[in-house]
Amino acid sequence: MFAISATFEVNPVGTTVEISREAMWQGLVSKAEYAVPFVPAMDDCKIIERFDDGFIREIKLRGTIMRERIVFTPDVEVYFERIDPANGGWITNVMSESDKGLLLTFTFALVFPGVAAGSAEEKKRGDEVKQSYIVAIQATIDETRRRVQNGEIYSQRGAA
Repeated sequence: MFAISATFEVNPVGTTVEISREAMWQGLVSKAEYAVPFVPAMDDCKIIERFDDGFIREIKLRGTIMRERIVFTPDVEVYFERIDPANGGWITNVMSESDKGLLLTFTFALVFPGVAAGSAEEKKRGDEVKQSYIVAIQATIDETRRRVQNGEIYSQRGAA
C-alpha cells in the first residue's frame, strides 16, 4: 500500500476571504457528494446509495470507474474507502486546529492492482499520482473559498 499525507493551512497569512471551520466542513461534505469541481482529475461522481452516516458513490477518476464508501465524522473527518475495486485503499480528509489556525490534512493509502507492496513499481506508480492528490487538497480549499466568496457557503461562526 502506497501512503502519503499532506497538510495545508486553510487560511494562510494574506488570505482575503477567510474560511471558517464550519464552512470548510460544508466544503468537504459538498466535495464528498459531488467532487468534480473540487478534484481536477475527476471526470464524474454520483451517489449510488445513502445510509445514516454516509453513502456509496461511483466516481470516474483519470478514466477509471471506482466505487467508494464515504463515512462522516461530523466537523472532523471524511473517510473514503475504495470498495470497487475491492481493497483499493482509503483516503481521509481531516480538519484540525493548530497555532497557525485551521488545517486540512489529506491522507491517501492506495493499492495498485497487480503491483507488489513495497516494490519499486509501487513507488513509481505512487509518485505518478502523488502530485494530483496534493493538487486536490489545494483545489478543495480554493473551491470552498470561491463558494464562501460567492455566498454559496456561509463562513460566519455558527452559521453552518
